[in-house]
Amino acid sequence: MKNDRIYLSSPHMSDEGYEMQFIKEAFETNWIAPLGKNVDEFEKEFADFIGVRSAVALNTGTSAIHMALKCLDVGHGDIVFCQSLTFAATCNPIIYQNAVPVFIDSDFETWNMCPKALEEAFVKYKKLGKHPKAVIVVHLYGLSADLDKLLEICEKYRVPLIEDAAESLGTKYKGKQTGSFGKFGIFSFNGNKIITTSGGGMLVSKDEKAIEKVRFWATQSREKERHYEHKELGFNYRMSNVLAGIGRGQMKVLNQRIQKKKYIFDFYKKYLKGFDFMPINEWNEPNFWLSCILIPSTFMGGAGGGMSSLIKTLEKENIESRHIWKPMHLQPFFAKYDFVGSDVSDRLFYSGICLPSDTKMDDDDLQRIVCLISKGGENEYSFNPQVAKV
Repeated sequence: MKNDRIYLSSPHMSDEGYEMQFIKEAFETNWIAPLGKNVDEFEKEFADFIGVRSAVALNTGTSAIHMALKCLDVGHGDIVFCQSLTFAATCNPIIYQNAVPVFIDSDFETWNMCPKALEEAFVKYKKLGKHPKAVIVVHLYGLSADLDKLLEICEKYRVPLIEDAAESLGTKYKGKQTGSFGKFGIFSFNGNKIITTSGGGMLVSKDEKAIEKVRFWATQSREKERHYEHKELGFNYRMSNVLAGIGRGQMKVLNQRIQKKKYIFDFYKKYLKGFDFMPINEWNEPNFWLSCILIPSTFMGGAGGGMSSLIKTLEKENIESRHIWKPMHLQPFFAKYDFVGSDVSDRLFYSGICLPSDTKMDDDDLQRIVCLISKGGENEYSFNPQVAKV
């Protein structure tokens, strides 16, 4: 059996070379500096795909969240309710704006923000005479949050919702793309995402004026004068024309990537018994960015060490995996901030593992992974499922 490195989720350029076509055009026209045709077209194509009026291509998804908060006038001392089970990039921009995060627990039904905990947070802070400026929900691992319930609560308290859809490009909630429900939707094109521009992000909204303002801020707030004129603080946040060309090419294979991610998830689901998989609800059409499972306490020696033991076992066999995100309220830097909920996100972290979900894997790779997990690291186990080749 081969022992090539298997990655969690690595960049995957199209076999057709779509990306190089757009990059070549950028070089031939000498539009290799920021902005240009690729940026303009990428924004239009992306907005059309998501089903919103406008989009602005930025250098990171983090920048997109930062600009969304700035658009909502989040500033010093303001409160922002934010999902705790996520990557730090979701909440770091709250600190950039000198605001105060309040972390909200998840539920087992979605692994995303718990509507009951969100309602509890609103009630708690209303009693304290404080009103949040925004709510940030995350569609973790390509799983849609329960948007109807969350939006109903946000509308009840008249607070705008920001969707962190960094991991959920192509995921649908009740037939509609995630990122299109809230006041703003943000996306990431980091190297490990379902499509990549090497590094980059996108902010989308139905509010065209807000996106136009972000486009201004993100281009150093340069006024329309013959000389350089600045009346507002600016940011160097725009995506380059070359990277936007990669994004345009990647959009052409997005549906292929989603299909392969689903194939990987279904393979694991079929051949890994005794594990709880991330929840797939009837109203959710995930992009299956990462396939995640919960490790039983009795696995590989028990005492709660099964997950770490499994990660180490896979690593010894040149296979990359990782823990579920460590919740923000458990992170040393964010520990001083309030947390509302129970212990769902804690329990998901302590028992959850992200399995290799790289779209370049073949059936031999998947068999190799399943063999190791099925036998708790005893790699001599023979496994040869009769499945169609990808």
